[in-house]
Amino acid sequence: MAEAVLIDLFGLKLNCQKSYHQTLLKTLNTVQYHHAARAKFLCIICCSNISCERDGKHDNCELETNNGLLALLREFETVSNPSMAASLYTIKQKIDEKNLSSIKVIVPVHRKTLMKAFIDQLFTEVYNFEFEDLQVSLRDSLLKQSTEINVITAHELEEIRNEVETYLRSLPALKGELTIITSPSIPDIFIHGFTTRTGGISYIPTLSSFNLFSSSKRRDPKVVVQENLRRLANAAGFNVENFYRIKTDHANQVWIMGKKEPESYDGIITNEKGVTIAALGADCIPIVFADPIKKACGVAHSGWKGTLLGVAMATVNAMIAEYGCSLEDIIAVLGPSVGPCCFTLPRESAHEFYNLHPACVRLFDSSNPYVDIRKATRILLEQGGILPQNIHDQDQDLNLCTSCHPDKFFSHVRDGLNFGTQIGFISIRE
Repeated sequence: MAEAVLIDLFGLKLNCQKSYHQTLLKTLNTVQYHHAARAKFLCIICCSNISCERDGKHDNCELETNNGLLALLREFETVSNPSMAASLYTIKQKIDEKNLSSIKVIVPVHRKTLMKAFIDQLFTEVYNFEFEDLQVSLRDSLLKQSTEINVITAHELEEIRNEVETYLRSLPALKGELTIITSPSIPDIFIHGFTTRTGGISYIPTLSSFNLFSSSKRRDPKVVVQENLRRLANAAGFNVENFYRIKTDHANQVWIMGKKEPESYDGIITNEKGVTIAALGADCIPIVFADPIKKACGVAHSGWKGTLLGVAMATVNAMIAEYGCSLEDIIAVLGPSVGPCCFTLPRESAHEFYNLHPACVRLFDSSNPYVDIRKATRILLEQGGILPQNIHDQDQDLNLCTSCHPDKFFSHVRDGLNFGTQIGFISIRE
């Protein structure tokens, strides 16, 4: 059963003749009859005002038709915009406000493939779409054509993408300015930083506003995340076309750029100039590594499992093996993560942290002790040979708990499954 019903009149050639209004009235009456009782959202999408007036006198029949149409239109929400991308994005916001996911689109047969192409850009697999043919026909035809177009050319698809991207670029930043946390420990031959949650266009509360990861389980589509990333690249000064994220597995595999990419990995290293690598984080620690002597860098995603599996030192050891880096030259910066104030584990899992060092666990005798993954990471890096003074994990807002600071950071612990994501990134300047 559809929770939302969208009627596509975007391609309608509007005309103020009585016969046009009568046909439209009949069509909308049919839609309302079948869906109004069950659907939580009824919406018409069009590119101009449907209820047009024309000069001259109206006969009683025509006035009755116009009044009937105007009355019926009040039963629908109408979204009118010259851009299809803007109209659909506006409708998506209304659907998301109501937390709906099952959507019926009633669309003229010749526009179905086009509509699907826009939906593919602006929605994710969270939404379930069903399509129904819009039955509106006259001898002169309200619609431009009535035959189905099954294929969209590469050029048309590129035009759709451009329309969507252009619209998203025009949107204002939400929740404040784009903010990047940097470390004075990393020299200027590198571009690096850790993002916060402000300055992007993501509007869904738990993803607002600078979410930098899209998945089939979230309502933020790839195009919105890509626009956020474009804004980050402009602010930080890196090339968005040469940007690579970790494919998280919560383990310790490292991808050496230039070699075959694994299916999943929690570390990346490179010595290529102009390539930006990034680790995701929303409670887990995004770690950035830099060797200014060998001009190499790395990133690691270190959650509690990855911490215990040694992902941080696995990344360091890959830099040593591949680029001849020395332990004493490598700088490690731990990005914002969940603190021991908010992160608990079952006692069996916490026991492994306690064995590493008792200071990593609080209230050990409880069933769910509090665990300090940041302290554990520092201990493991120091044990691996990284100089204590080369590990930056305290100031510059780096040690703020992601769960405790909803104004600054996303948090899985705090926000549940539909959480946003920040990143730590680094690249070698060209």
